[in-house]
Amino acid sequence: MPQPLRPSPAATHGSSPAEAIAPLPHRIVFLARRDLGNPAAGGSELLVDRIAEGLTAHGHQVTVVCGGPAHARGYRVVSAGGNGRALGELGHFLRAPHTLAHRVGPCDLLVEVCNGLPYLAPLWHRGPTLCLVNHVHTDLWKLRLRGPAARLGRRLEHWALTGTHRGNLMVAVSDSTAAGLRSLGVDRTRIRVVHNGVEEPGPLLPTSREPLFVAMGRLVEYKRVDLLLRLWERVRPVTGGRLVIVGDGPERARLETMAGPGVAFAGHVTEEEKHRLLCQAWLLLHPSLIEGWGLVVMEAATRGTPTLGFDIPGLRDSVDDGVTGVLARGESAFAAAWCALALGPERRDALGRAARLRAERFRWSATVRGFRAVAAEAYLSAPPPLPAVPPSPGPWR
Repeated sequence: MPQPLRPSPAATHGSSPAEAIAPLPHRIVFLARRDLGNPAAGGSELLVDRIAEGLTAHGHQVTVVCGGPAHARGYRVVSAGGNGRALGELGHFLRAPHTLAHRVGPCDLLVEVCNGLPYLAPLWHRGPTLCLVNHVHTDLWKLRLRGPAARLGRRLEHWALTGTHRGNLMVAVSDSTAAGLRSLGVDRTRIRVVHNGVEEPGPLLPTSREPLFVAMGRLVEYKRVDLLLRLWERVRPVTGGRLVIVGDGPERARLETMAGPGVAFAGHVTEEEKHRLLCQAWLLLHPSLIEGWGLVVMEAATRGTPTLGFDIPGLRDSVDDGVTGVLARGESAFAAAWCALALGPERRDALGRAARLRAERFRWSATVRGFRAVAAEAYLSAPPPLPAVPPSPGPWR
């Protein structure tokens, strides 16, 4: 079992230049279900990647232990096996302790990325541990699994967040996620909010002359793209134009059979194509049932594109309702707002300008800075490991 590395007096007072300037915690390991190179990667994987890159640039030694294949990054990525896709694929969760002990080695801080199914790291890892939470699943379990499996998943998540991690700090990506943790019983004094960031885009492109609406994200149940397609049939006769669905996932085949006129499925796109679509779009449509934050909302905002979504946790943080976008409180309200914004260019432009101005407050550099502060707090507040007990010499002979 890997043991944390604690600074010795020599290291903190400079026995060598390298030791003196090494940031603490120096060796940081993330436990994540996927890495960014996985075809099923989404906002959580992008967040971990940007934090890992930022920590590496600051001199930390970062390793990501993930399920599925490992893809080369600017930091070390180690696969614990599995395909990293199916919810029922548990192999890499079970192999994570062995992978950490035998292929990664000691670390100063272990970061468990808890997105539903937990690793329960405090049960098998001794040393400073931090929990990173994008959103609390709660009722989402009923959409992803059935019957006893859904109840088991919910109880495991609850136990992990309130039980096994009860002595650890937690990083929440939004105030909504922090509120979800508190509703489970997590002490507010253990929660730290570190918002997602966004990159400054390249030169902006003109908005499309014809109505163009874009939805972007993983095609899974809780993103509710099926609802968007049904609403499009009510909106299209009023607005005309095109609806482009960007992303892939297990729901794609079913969604394609539902799609009516004017709908295009773009699948995975390059960063250049994503930039073009977000610049040209009249609106970003985000019908998700639950989000921790909604990274694509801020990506659209940096291009001056407002978001239309539902009034749900997460989007309440990334969208300033009525200022940088609109949050509907029902399906009919969503369709009505969609039509009104499509037919009201002045309001749409005002929302886009406000969205771009607000997005300037959220950058990955600030995310990394906030995470480093919490990582240092978690490391320095953890009790030092117990010293090894030498074997008894036995009775004198």
